[in-house]
Parts: sequence; structure tokens; C-alpha cells
Amino acid sequence: MNALKHVDSNMENLISDLQMMIRQPSVSAKNEGIEECAILVSKILKKSGINSEILRLKKGVAPLVYGEIKSKQNPSKTLMFYNHYDVQPAEPFDLWDDPPFSGKRKGNKIFGRGATDDKGELITRIKAVDACLKTTGDVPCNIKFLIEGEEETGSAHIEEYLKKYKKKFSCDGVIWEFGYVDSKNRPIIGLGMKGLLFVELSVTESNIDAHSSLAVLIKNPAWQLIEAVKSLRDSDGKILIKDWYKEVAAFSKKDLEIIRNEPFDEKVFKNEFGIKSFLGNKTGMNAKKALVGGATCNIAGFLSGYTGDGAKTVLPGNALVKIDFRLVPKMDPKKQIMRLKNHLKSKGFSDVKMKIYHGEAAARTDSSNPFVSQVKEAADKVFGKSILNVSNAGTGPMFPFVDILKAPCISIGSTYMFSKIHSPNEFARVDLLKKTTKCICLIMQNFGKT
Repeated sequence: MNALKHVDSNMENLISDLQMMIRQPSVSAKNEGIEECAILVSKILKKSGINSEILRLKKGVAPLVYGEIKSKQNPSKTLMFYNHYDVQPAEPFDLWDDPPFSGKRKGNKIFGRGATDDKGELITRIKAVDACLKTTGDVPCNIKFLIEGEEETGSAHIEEYLKKYKKKFSCDGVIWEFGYVDSKNRPIIGLGMKGLLFVELSVTESNIDAHSSLAVLIKNPAWQLIEAVKSLRDSDGKILIKDWYKEVAAFSKKDLEIIRNEPFDEKVFKNEFGIKSFLGNKTGMNAKKALVGGATCNIAGFLSGYTGDGAKTVLPGNALVKIDFRLVPKMDPKKQIMRLKNHLKSKGFSDVKMKIYHGEAAARTDSSNPFVSQVKEAADKVFGKSILNVSNAGTGPMFPFVDILKAPCISIGSTYMFSKIHSPNEFARVDLLKKTTKCICLIMQNFGKT
């Protein structure tokens, strides 16, 4: 395939364009450089022969960069690349060896905020399309790019964009915005992402903090909240809220086979985090099943009373806890919120107030979908071997794509698992950028054959 040779001989151009994107800050949390980066990405798309426009919803919402190129040989199939151009804040600056937006290259590595997440991933998609156009004058199937600017702050408006431009965004499959490569240089092909429900529970008992001697008369809101939180799950992590798991379907035989074959070194994992055992003493297959398909109830933070150095005998007036629930397919965040509210009320915790921050449903592509084998075949050819993963343990806005566009989504990319994404000295590996660009070329080719 001439496109693969083109990738080999044009890596300097890929690196140069990636460095250009890194040097343009685009921190969505601070609205820093968002407009400028959207314009830059649109220009890079056009330079690669991809028709591009900037779409908008309303003032104050990050623009979305859209790209499209129609196939002459197969205009009946459409593959979409979903990516984002915004990045995490670069602080703390003093922990960077070089300026975070320098895009500095050192041997096989390119450093900078967004080097992998997600500008490095985006450039592999663009350059794969560019390679096909330069060598054949065509692409194996219709290609669309949807590149948003709010992913790092929760993709608050992606669903609205998808609904407004549903017809424009119509496609038959989506390559997701990232994909990890493990320590043995094997790409991990992700077929889904868990959902998320993030809430804040609070109890206010008195209008001021009091002397702790009054604890014989005044209820302590921290105790009330602790009792409420303790009622949510057991010591093994099973969630005790009525009907919490009602709609959840069991893994298919194919899913179980994938999970069984996925490598997971328990010893290395435990050493990495300095722990002796897993929750509920899970081991082997049970640990792997929990990671890809287990729902969670996690205390993200608890605040009440005095937490400074030394002693202060105080009875707090209020208490607050932040909880995140990871959801699995078929769990509707709205239904789960109602179940949580009903649980608290039925257990006598009606004085607990709830604030809802975020609700995102889980999404998962059926492992028997032909799209999966097309992606895996391409990955195996370029990397030698790849690993299928039933679902990422984290959360992203995959559900709206599956729900609104009715398209299967698959994650694959160039992000080395130790590339320090979201941290100082984030880097991309040049060798993985090259391999992933070639892999995308083959994915397009496989997708266009069907």
C-alpha cells in the first residue's frame, strides 16, 4: 500500500504540524486559546485536502471543527474520527523540564501539553487521510472529522452539537479519540467506556460550629452523613441501592473470552499503587471483569469540621461528601438518580441534600460487530499484535454518539500508557505516531471494503 510508504517518508511533516498544534495553547478550563486553536486545526485539515468548517452553537460555547471528504470509489460507507483540540491545564509549570507548550523534540519523544491527549492522536488521523489522498487521489470510504473543544471539561455541549448537526454527522462507524499502547508496544483496542454519575451529598444541622461538649444535645451532621453513605454499599463494593443493577445484562460468551485473554498483571498493578489486595479480595477473572464491567460507588472527597494540624474540639454544623458512581451499559443516569433519592428517603436520610454535577451513560460496541475485526486486523498487521478490551474503566462522551448517530465506536491510538497525559512532561512517541498513522490507513481500507 503506497499510503504506508508515504507515511514513512513524510514523518517530519507530521511532527512539524503536531508541534505547531502543541505550541498553540488550548486550555478549555481557562478558555485559553480555544478560538485560535480551532482555526489552526481547521487550517491543518484544509492543508491536507480535507474540507473543513467551524461550527458553533452559541456564544460562550467552544466551536467544533468539522472536516469531510467524500470517497469516489465507495461513497456508501462513512467513517468518522472523533477527537478534541482542547487540553488540560499545564500547571504546575515548575515541574516541566521544558515549557509546556514548546513542542520540543528529544529523540523519539515530542514533549508538550496535548502531545498525546489529544493533538498527537488527532494528527495521526489527519495524516492517514493525507497519505491516501496524496498517493491515490481518493479515500477508501467517506471520511468525517468531529473535533470538539470541551472534552477536558466534560463535553458539556457535545450532545447538543450531535442533535443539531445529526444529518451532517451521520456515519457508519466512529474511531474514538484515543487508544493506549501497553508496555510491550501492543495497542489496546477499546470497545466501550463506562458511564458516570457525580453527586454531592450534604447535611446541615446547626447554623454554626459548636463546642464538642454539646454533642450530647446537638446532632453531628458528619455522623448522619457517614451513616447515609455507609448504607449505599457493602464492604466488598456491592451497591445496596434497590434496583441499582436491574437493567444490567451479563457479559456475552464472546466478551468473557476477550476478558479472559486480556493480559492483566495483578502483582505489577498492586506494586504500582502500593496495595496488598483488591476490594473484596478479587483475583483473576473476577478482578478483570470488575475493571471492564463493574459498577462503582466511590467517595471522591469528604469534608466536615476541623481538619488542620493538632486538636480542635469542635462539633461541625455541616458535612459534605462528593461521590462518583461508575455506570455500566443499560444504567440510565436519570433512573439511577431517582433510585439514589428513593434509597436515602426510605432509609431515613431525608435530611440529606443532593446536588447533581454530571450524568453520563455507558456505551459499548458489540464485540461481534464486523467493525471490531476490521480494526483488529489493521492493528495486528502494523503492530504485530493487539489486545481487545471490552470497555475502558474510565468515562467519555461515547454514549451520545451511539445513541444519536447509531454508530459503533472503537478506541485505538498512539498513547503510550506511561506518556504522562494530564501531568508535567507529557510526551508522544514518534515511533507510535508513525505506526498508528499506518494503522488508520489500513482501518480506512478495511472499512471501505465492506
